[in-house]
Amino acid sequence: MRHNRAGRKLGRVSEHRRALFRNQLLSLIKHERIITTLPKAKELRPIAERMVTLGRKNSVHARRLVNRWISDRDLIKKLFSEIAPRFATRPGGYTRIVKLGPRKGDGAELAILEFVDYKLPEAKKAKEAKEEKAKEKSA
Repeated sequence: MRHNRAGRKLGRVSEHRRALFRNQLLSLIKHERIITTLPKAKELRPIAERMVTLGRKNSVHARRLVNRWISDRDLIKKLFSEIAPRFATRPGGYTRIVKLGPRKGDGAELAILEFVDYKLPEAKKAKEAKEEKAKEKSA
């Protein structure tokens, strides 16, 4: 039995696991939405939530703590200037996991990990088009 053994090993050694989560965290911040397996998404979620919480603090110390996980300066800037301010009034729960079902090749359970305020690019374009039509009618 695995009493007092938190976290999933995911069939990797600790260095590989940490590198995996770093890469997925970079992709999540860059694209604001990633598709991965359900266990990986469940393990990455607390790390991502912690980074957003640090981003909300917006201090030098918080930036240095985030730099342990995110090495790309542009993504750190995006986290602190774009992503974290969107969640300024939210007390937590910045990400959501949506289950997609089994993967065709090996049957692994897939999931989407995204920020809760994520909008699909098509939805953004449709919303902008609606606003333009509304402006044309009112003018």
